[in-house]
Amino acid sequence: MEFPKENCANKAENHEAVGTTDVIVVGAGVAGAALAYALGKDGRRVRVIERDLNEPNRVAGDVLMPGGYLKLTELGLEDCVDEIDAQRMLGYVLYKDGKEAPITFPLEKFESRIAGRTFHNGRFVRRLRNKAASLHNVSLEQGTVTSLLEENGTVKGVHYMDKSGRVLTAYAPLTVVCDGCFSNLRRSLCNPRVDVPSYFVGFALTNCKLPLEHYGAAILTDPSPILIYRISSSEIRCMVDIPCRNLPSVSIGEMTHYLKTLVAPKVFPELYTAFISAIENKDNIRVMPNRIMAAAPHPIPGALLIGDALNMRHALTGGGMTVALSDVVLLRDLLRPLHDLSDASAKVFSASSDPVMHAMQQTCFGYARLGGVFANGLSAMISGLCPRPFSLAFHILAMAIYGVGRLLLPFPSPKRLRSAAELLWVGSIKCSFALYMVRRSETNVLPSNCARILQNSPLEIKTGMSEKKLHGLISSISE
Repeated sequence: MEFPKENCANKAENHEAVGTTDVIVVGAGVAGAALAYALGKDGRRVRVIERDLNEPNRVAGDVLMPGGYLKLTELGLEDCVDEIDAQRMLGYVLYKDGKEAPITFPLEKFESRIAGRTFHNGRFVRRLRNKAASLHNVSLEQGTVTSLLEENGTVKGVHYMDKSGRVLTAYAPLTVVCDGCFSNLRRSLCNPRVDVPSYFVGFALTNCKLPLEHYGAAILTDPSPILIYRISSSEIRCMVDIPCRNLPSVSIGEMTHYLKTLVAPKVFPELYTAFISAIENKDNIRVMPNRIMAAAPHPIPGALLIGDALNMRHALTGGGMTVALSDVVLLRDLLRPLHDLSDASAKVFSASSDPVMHAMQQTCFGYARLGGVFANGLSAMISGLCPRPFSLAFHILAMAIYGVGRLLLPFPSPKRLRSAAELLWVGSIKCSFALYMVRRSETNVLPSNCARILQNSPLEIKTGMSEKKLHGLISSISE
């Protein structure tokens, strides 16, 4: 399949050159700033180009799962969650139809400091950027990358416009694009297909408390599931998942009316007053699309795509930063991209009018309430502490069996048999196929293919390992 390359340029005509570094990193969000620091610590010269170096003001990207915190520690960046009023997170509690199912992260085998963290995304990113910029061999500059510089099928650098409007060209044997889900370079390096099943509407509540501190709350209700968690000592983030076709307008007050009449009655009584107060001012309400983008790369020598620019799962999973930091660790260690596992269960708890999805919600809720190995397994995957695909496959199958049994008992009527068949198709066969496709896509970036991806990229490592030795090492790993 051919992919469009409108963001690739073949020549550096009329562009001022700014020199050569070992690596160009496009984007200084969580993935870009962490990667710049990791590669800089390895002695490489890194140029980071970020569109806006002001502190981000986002309504998402404020949950770091325990698995992500472990990766942050592995990168030597754990102090970036200090001094930003970050809050410890120990798990979630699911609420549905007056019942609850707690999901506690399995942290018993880890040091006491290991836990999830919630915070203001902008504060966290600022700390990461400062850490990267503290290295003498990392340059962080504001500019907008307009295209990749491609010569003879190999990316040699980027064209960008700095904040003063000058059009510049930067050269490097390796360019890593990690400028988020709205990347204008993604179309050049990956299948651009994006699925937007719903939107998250977010705002902050003040002067209130959660039912269980250090635990997030997921209220599974119609028409919009609600996610609530603390992001500072004085603020609680509220995220409401709304289907695309039903998205009300914020500017003319439809969103406030929707939240007040359909969502507010479903929140906890102790949060109701703060909820109403927060949505009365429409300027407090932020809307973001829940974009699902599977990793379908179009490998070009000299360029890699990581983080949300490559692969994105539904924001309800809270796994975005964990995946991004895992990308960074693998790229640092093996000099190759990580194509992330798509979250086969991402749509289960999202807003939907599909009755099969409602059955899946009920199944997952009941499965979590079973406790023991079932709840612990789900918790380990959600928290990023168990990233094994076959563990995911086991729990998908187990949930399908549990859901079919729940529907057929006590008497398997024709309607129940049909519902069970639909649930088995959606919950097991389709999810398993998605898992198979994920495993299949991983073959694009196994070690045996890395030499091809990095072909014609004469990247010298600080230890003195040449390109030839690097490719030999990668080939030996694959064997």
